[in-house]
Amino acid sequence: MAVKADPERPENSSGGTVRRHSGLGFVKLFSVMVFAGVIGFAWFVSQMRSEEQRPPRKADGIVVLTGGSSRISDAMDLLAEGYGKRLLISGVHPANGANDILRSLPDTHALLSCCVDLDRSAVNTRSNATETRRWAVERGFHSLIVVTSNYHMPRAMVELSHAMPDVDLIFYPVIGDKWHDEPWWQSGAGLRLLLSEYVKYVAAEVRVRLADLGFDLAPEGADQPTSDASGKPTTALAN
Repeated sequence: MAVKADPERPENSSGGTVRRHSGLGFVKLFSVMVFAGVIGFAWFVSQMRSEEQRPPRKADGIVVLTGGSSRISDAMDLLAEGYGKRLLISGVHPANGANDILRSLPDTHALLSCCVDLDRSAVNTRSNATETRRWAVERGFHSLIVVTSNYHMPRAMVELSHAMPDVDLIFYPVIGDKWHDEPWWQSGAGLRLLLSEYVKYVAAEVRVRLADLGFDLAPEGADQPTSDASGKPTTALAN
């Protein structure tokens, strides 16, 4: 007697084949993404300088992005050497002021009095770029030396170049002592810092490129803090 096939249980294996192909496709896509990430991270690391070099030319102004050791002292040195007319310290904590800088750099009182502005509005690299653009426009500056840590420089380049395409930007990466004391690949903290910064850099690059195409997924106003009423930098020793 013939046995009828159950329509709910097909005898062919097409469904299993499709699932296997889908699984293989996912594995291939994941492998490509991992490979691209590794290559991208290798490129990112290759962009970091291991030695500090004086800027190739002078500029109208200097801006230093706070957040890393020795950034402000290096920027003050550039200002003292005449590399710029004025210095903007961007991202100063609202509770800090010129006196905090004087305690760490006691020989800078004359420069702080005449030629340094403090920006307390910026809360991240994107708002650093926004406040720097505002400062440059107010001062009539067309060229700037940008001072920040070497690992932060790629992301700073993306944000500031996007915010100020018509301003000549000269990037001056600061090399912290820890980068000389221990190679980053031998330091768990150093590796985590670079991986975190690389992810932030990729996110900034994607956002900026999408914005250039007309897809602004994160409007600039969303990053603007509300703590500073004027929204303008203040002279360092104004208070």
